[in-house]
Amino acid sequence: MDNITPPTSVAITAPSGLSDYVHSLPFLGRVSLDRKQLYAGEWTELVLTYEIGGVGLADGAWLKLAFKFYSDWALFQTSDPRAANYVSAEYHATSLRHGQSPSTVQALKVRFDQKGHERPFQKAVIIDIVDGYLNPGDRIVIRLGDRRQGGAGTRVQTFVEKNFRFRMFIDPLGSSKFAEVPGDCVLDIVPATPAALHPIAPRLVAPQHRFDMRLRLDDIWGNTVENLHATGRLVLTAPSGRERCLDVSFTGSGWAVALLQGVQLDEAGEWRLTASLDESPVAPITAYVTVDTQEDGLSVFYADLHVHSHDTVGTNDTDYNLRYGRDVAGLDVLGYTVNDFNVTEEKWNEAVRIISHLNQPGQFVCYPGTEWCGNSAVGGDRNVVFLRDTKPRFPFDAQGNSVRSFEWNEFTAGTIKPGTWPVDQLWAAYADDPQGHLMIPHVGGRRCIFDWHHPELERLTEITSAWGQFHWNYIDALARGYRVGASAASDEHQGRCGGGAPATAVFGSRGGLTGVLAKTLDRASIGTALRDRRTFATTGERSFASLRHGTLWMGEEGQADPDTPLSYRLLGTAGWEEISLFDAERCIWQRNLHTETGLSPRQIRIRIGGARIKDRYRAAYWRGAIEITGAAILDVATVGFDHPEQTAWREDATTVRFTTATHGDTDAIELTLSALEDVRIQINADLSGYTKVGDPLQPPAHTACPTVSLETSGQDLLTKGGVVLDIPGVELRLAVERVTGSELPRDIAGTIQWTALNLRPGCDHALFLTARQRDQSRVWTSPLFLTL
Repeated sequence: MDNITPPTSVAITAPSGLSDYVHSLPFLGRVSLDRKQLYAGEWTELVLTYEIGGVGLADGAWLKLAFKFYSDWALFQTSDPRAANYVSAEYHATSLRHGQSPSTVQALKVRFDQKGHERPFQKAVIIDIVDGYLNPGDRIVIRLGDRRQGGAGTRVQTFVEKNFRFRMFIDPLGSSKFAEVPGDCVLDIVPATPAALHPIAPRLVAPQHRFDMRLRLDDIWGNTVENLHATGRLVLTAPSGRERCLDVSFTGSGWAVALLQGVQLDEAGEWRLTASLDESPVAPITAYVTVDTQEDGLSVFYADLHVHSHDTVGTNDTDYNLRYGRDVAGLDVLGYTVNDFNVTEEKWNEAVRIISHLNQPGQFVCYPGTEWCGNSAVGGDRNVVFLRDTKPRFPFDAQGNSVRSFEWNEFTAGTIKPGTWPVDQLWAAYADDPQGHLMIPHVGGRRCIFDWHHPELERLTEITSAWGQFHWNYIDALARGYRVGASAASDEHQGRCGGGAPATAVFGSRGGLTGVLAKTLDRASIGTALRDRRTFATTGERSFASLRHGTLWMGEEGQADPDTPLSYRLLGTAGWEEISLFDAERCIWQRNLHTETGLSPRQIRIRIGGARIKDRYRAAYWRGAIEITGAAILDVATVGFDHPEQTAWREDATTVRFTTATHGDTDAIELTLSALEDVRIQINADLSGYTKVGDPLQPPAHTACPTVSLETSGQDLLTKGGVVLDIPGVELRLAVERVTGSELPRDIAGTIQWTALNLRPGCDHALFLTARQRDQSRVWTSPLFLTL
C-alpha cells in the first residue's frame, strides 16, 4: 500500500475583526426614524433607516415595515415617483473589513400591501432583496412620501394617536419565517391648529331643567385641540328674542373643551345658542335647544354603545377613550367594546375596573361590552352589552366555558383556538338572563346576517356607524318579522367616540349616536329603555325624533286604534328636508319639505349616495364632472362631504368637478344658476372601490357599474322636480333635483291618519320614521309594532 502524505497545515481564515463587529450588532438589527411628532393630516416626507443586524440578509430575504390596519394614512404607491405618497427604498453598504467580500444585492423591490402582515400590524411596505445578499451593518433607507423627484410627500394619518408605531419584521433567510425587530419606531400624532368650534348640548330639555353644555375646538380633521388658552362668549337668544351672554374660557391644559355647567333656559320654545371666540379666525357656531315638556316624565339621553380602545384594535388606551366620551364628546352613556377574540384577560379585567370607576349614576353611565366576531356565514358581528352591575360573563360563562368567538391576538402563541361558534352558541351563554344583556347585531367588517336572530337578546340593531349607513339592513330585519329597534354608534377605532369625525379609509362615515328615552340616568333605567327599544338613531348629531300612537311609544307593541293617528316630532339643526314613514321595508308615506317650503327657480343640487357592496370595503368612490350649458353657474356649495379630501371645484365657466366617497351616506353639490328654463345638465362619473390590493393610483373599478352618466334639462326639473338614476349596488344612486332657497324647519310635529296609509287589516305592521336634514344627516326611530 502506498504511503499517504499528510496534508499541509492550513491557517484559519476570517475577515479581520468582522466576527467581533457582527457580535456588537443587535442580531436582528435596529430601525430608526427621523421624526418624533407629526400633525394629524399633514403632508411630509419620513425617512426610516434599518441597520442590518448580525444575522445579515440572504438572497431572497424580505422585510416588512408594518403599521396598524385601522390607520387612514394615505395609501403608499410605488409606480410614480413624481406623484404623492411614493415610497422608496435604497441600500447603503457599510465599510468592509480586511478580507470581507462586498454585498452582492442587485436591487431592492418595493411594494405596498394593505394585508401584508398579521393583525393588527397589517398594512405593510414590503421590500424584497433581489439577486444577492446584504452584509451586517449595511443600511436600508426607506422614504415614505419620497419628494426627491417632485412628489408632494405623504399625507399623515388624520386622527390623533399617542405612540403611533412602525414595526419592522424581517425574514433574514428567505424562508418566509418572520421575526420582529426589537424597538419600534414610535411617534406622536397630535392635533393641528384650531379650525372649528363644536357645540354639544341637548336638543330637548324640560322647563327649568339645568344642563351642562360643552364647546370644543377641533382641527380641520375633527381632532380636539390640546393645551390652548382661549376666551370667547356664548349668546343665548330666547324665543322672544331676549338675549343674555355667558363668558367662555378654555383653560390652556388638556383638551380644548369649555364646560358651562348648570345652564338653565327659562322660556319655552326654541333657543339659539351662538358661540364665538375672541380674536380668532374660527367662525362662530350655533346650536339649538328646545324647552318643552316631555311626556311620561322621560328625558332624552345620548349614547354611544360601541367604542374600541387599543386593548384590541382601537386608538389610545381605554381610560383615554372613556374620558374622551365623557369629557369631550359629552356623552350621557358609553359602551366600551372589545373584539372578543383579541383581548387578553388581563386587559379585560383592567377595563372593567376603569368602567366601574367612571360609571356615576346621574352623571355618566358606562357599560362594559364585547364584540362577538364570528364570520358572516355563522351570524356575523354581534355586540354584547353587559347591563348589570355584577361581573360580566366574559371571557367565561357561569359554567367556566369560553364565550369568545375564537381566541387569537398578537401575544398568543400557536394556532387559533376555536370558541363559541356559531352565534346560536353565543345566545346560549346569556339566554338565562336576557334582562341583564343586550345583544346588538351590526354591520362592520363581518356584517351580521339576519338568518340568525334571538328575539329576547337582540332588541336593537345598529343602523349607522363609522362604517356607513345601513338602512337596508334595518328593513331586512323588520321585513323578516323581527321586532328590533333603532340604534347607532361610532364603532370608533380612532379615539373620537360620540359621533366621531370620519377618516379617509374604511371608517369613512360619521359615527352615530343612539337617543334613549329613560326616566333616570343610571344603568338600570338606561338598560330598561334600551331593551324596551325606546330609542332613535342619529348620524352623530344630537337631533331628536319620536313616533307615538296614543300612549304607545316607538319600540312598543300593541293594537292599533284606527281613530287615533300616529304622531311624530322631529328636532334638528340644519332643517328637515324629507320625512318618510316605513312599514318594514315599504315606504308608505312621505313629506318633501323643499316642495312644501317652495322650490327655488334657480337652485338645484346633484345628490349622490349609497355603497358598492354590503361587506367590509363597501365605499363607492366617485370622481366626476357636472357640465352646465344654457345658464351661468353663480355659486357652488358642497353638503354632507365628510372631510377635506372630499371636494368639488369649478374647473371653468361651465364645469364643476368633484371627488368624494359614500359608504351608504349621501353627499350633495348645490348649484345656483342664473335661470333654469334653457339649462342642459350633463353628469359623468367614474365609480371605483377601495384599493385593497394593487396600485392606489389605479383604483379598482366598481365592477357592476364602472361609469355613470345622467343627462337632464331645466325643463325636466321644472316639470318633475327631480330626476333619479338608480345604480347597481347598495342603495347606490345619483339624483338631480330642485331645492328651496328658504330656510327649512328645524322643529316639526305632526300626525298621520291611518286612512292615508292603506295598510292591510288583520296584519302586524312595523312602522318607523326616518328623516333627513339639508346637511344630509339622518335619523331613524324604533318601530311601533302594531296590529291593525
